[in-house]
Amino acid sequence: MEARFDYYGTEIGAKFAKRVGNTGLVVDQSTLPRATQELVKLRASQINGCGFCTDMHSKDALHAGEDQVRLNLVAAWRDATVFTDAERAALALTEEGTRLADAHTGVREETWAQVQKHYDTDQIAALISLIALINAYNRMNVIAGTPAGGYQPGQWS
Repeated sequence: MEARFDYYGTEIGAKFAKRVGNTGLVVDQSTLPRATQELVKLRASQINGCGFCTDMHSKDALHAGEDQVRLNLVAAWRDATVFTDAERAALALTEEGTRLADAHTGVREETWAQVQKHYDTDQIAALISLIALINAYNRMNVIAGTPAGGYQPGQWS
């Protein structure tokens, strides 16, 4: 399978992706737990049907020591016992923040209260930023038809 468009092979696409990637360094350097970051990126990518990002973030998470069972259960996190309450709050915010067009209410107050219960203000800012960032990447890759399966952990480091 080939990409429908080589977005990253264009001058504009490469420059834009580099700048978007640089914004992600702020989140990487935050105190938001790395495991939570990977779960958020994986869940948003699943929702958006981004095979490339789903492949990348599941492999990166495994490479960083994440448990395969937890990764297998991200899509069914509400029914799984392997996630902390803080991770559940982050996953709920990820789903609601990713599906803004699907729900007229956007992020529910109950979800927001759970996020505030488990994360400090800097971590919440990092979480919001990460959800926005992964949704942008998902859209870039889905629109361009970037194929999944060939990513190697750390490839874009």
